[in-house]
Amino acid sequence: MSPQAGLHTPDSLRSPRTTAASSTTTTPRAVAALARCRELVEPALRKAVQGLHPEPGRIAAHAFGWCDADGTPGVGSGGKGVRPALAVLGTQAVGASADAAVPAAVAIELIHTFSLMHDDIMDGDERRRGRDSSWKAFGSGPAVLAGDALFALAVRTVAEADDACGARAVRQLAVMLGELVHGQADDVLFETRPWTGPHAVGLAEYRAMAARKTGSLLGCATALGPVLAGAPPRLADALAQAGREWGLAFQAVDDVLGIWGDPEVTGKPVHSDLRRGKKTLPVLAAMAAQPSLGPRLEGLLGGGTPPDEASVRCAADLVEEAGGRAYALRDARTRVAAARDRLRAAPLVTRRVDDLVALSELLLDRRV
Repeated sequence: MSPQAGLHTPDSLRSPRTTAASSTTTTPRAVAALARCRELVEPALRKAVQGLHPEPGRIAAHAFGWCDADGTPGVGSGGKGVRPALAVLGTQAVGASADAAVPAAVAIELIHTFSLMHDDIMDGDERRRGRDSSWKAFGSGPAVLAGDALFALAVRTVAEADDACGARAVRQLAVMLGELVHGQADDVLFETRPWTGPHAVGLAEYRAMAARKTGSLLGCATALGPVLAGAPPRLADALAQAGREWGLAFQAVDDVLGIWGDPEVTGKPVHSDLRRGKKTLPVLAAMAAQPSLGPRLEGLLGGGTPPDEASVRCAADLVEEAGGRAYALRDARTRVAAARDRLRAAPLVTRRVDDLVALSELLLDRRV
């Protein structure tokens, strides 16, 4: 089944047999917002990391793309900085200054990078953003320690930001961290669950996992700055809910890439999620649409030994033919639209909402 008519599919999500023309989702407004926020936040982020013990600090600097494994200053990218930009723009959307958002933006990027470092260890992923992942470059033990250092630094950054609102912000950060770990634990356990039967993973369980694993971080990213700036709970909550929708959209696209993504973009082999038995949105949606698909996937992927290439390719084709890929992309677009509508219904600064909406389109593009 092909994607729904009118649904934009980023270039990195297209299969080789897809020939439809594509347009980029990166608007000039989003590019300008990212550049402005990065210029504001990166000096503070670098200063915070420089205060770490030299060894975890060196590993963290490598993870951010600031240096090579041997300490040589690098020119690589640590990502576009979408999450800290959400913190800055969310703060401006409640009428506060961009400067007030810097501690929140730094903390969110520290947490994001910590989570990636630990995810790569758990998943055995050797590449991250076109270079060796932290554990591959420095070893698992040092990478775990560096991730822990970033975690602690994030909490400290928020706790020291503002006496009046710091406690509320730390609580929000702590709740998010608990949700993130809960969601990650569920995601790992899903790999061991059967493809069929009463213990199989369902769509509702998947959505709860994704809301915790990915939605919680983007929700916190968008609301933490406003909380530190003393925004009314109503406005902070509207921003948090929009961020959660964006997180679910991002996860849906990430799930598509885990099966059909270009290895040159993702840094992972094609069909990698199927090889690992991950129960992701395209797979679960396809099985819900065609219940007979579950036993077929179990036969191809669930034999207790790593599946061969032909089995994995056949499984990917079956999921796509059953509509799983189109469903996930449609779900991502729907959630971005829902977040937009939620923000435009709230009494927020209109031009900053427009910036957030433009930025949210990047969540449908794997180059984030």
